[in-house]
Amino acid sequence: MDIKDLKRDALKLANWITDRSIAGISPLQSADELAERYRIDNGYSSNDKRVDALIRWETSKNFTAGFITGLGGVITLPISIPASVAASWLIQARMAAAIASIYGHDPRSDKVRTVVLLSLVGDATASKLLKSAGVAMGRHAVLSAVERVGGRTMTQINREVGAQLIAKTGAKGARSVSKLVPIAGGVISGAFDAASCQVVGRCAKRLFRAE
Repeated sequence: MDIKDLKRDALKLANWITDRSIAGISPLQSADELAERYRIDNGYSSNDKRVDALIRWETSKNFTAGFITGLGGVITLPISIPASVAASWLIQARMAAAIASIYGHDPRSDKVRTVVLLSLVGDATASKLLKSAGVAMGRHAVLSAVERVGGRTMTQINREVGAQLIAKTGAKGARSVSKLVPIAGGVISGAFDAASCQVVGRCAKRLFRAE
């Protein structure tokens, strides 16, 4: 794959993840619908508590998704990605978008979509991608920084996130165990996905909560 093809596929993947996770894809509700379930629950004393509960629940779901899809197979994507990886990204991105919604941001806006993607790669990588795109930011100012840049720069960031995610699909060696021991491989894959989901959730909380 040459550089031009990689850039094209990376942007397609980034758009696919945000489109499907925010709008919802059967059997998953949309990010706004997921957030609403927590917003209307008066049992939580704050939005931070709502977000913490959301992260816990989505983490347990991500383990289940990892176990089931870790047994093999692929789903329809702009590029060929294992089903276990795609399911994890969708669950995690939807969680990040729902966190944005709980904190009062519109998941459908371009800036929020970009920050949802950044949450998938974690704080350190997100900071590097923003810096390489020429985005100046201070602590807890990601949304503000992204809002100040133009559409071309946001597209560049989205593309770079997509490229990072594509690269990660070749770096999840634990998943290859499923080819030899399917059930054990599913458990390992599920545990890995659950841990990743927690990291994404904590990152999204930091990025979207009030500055």
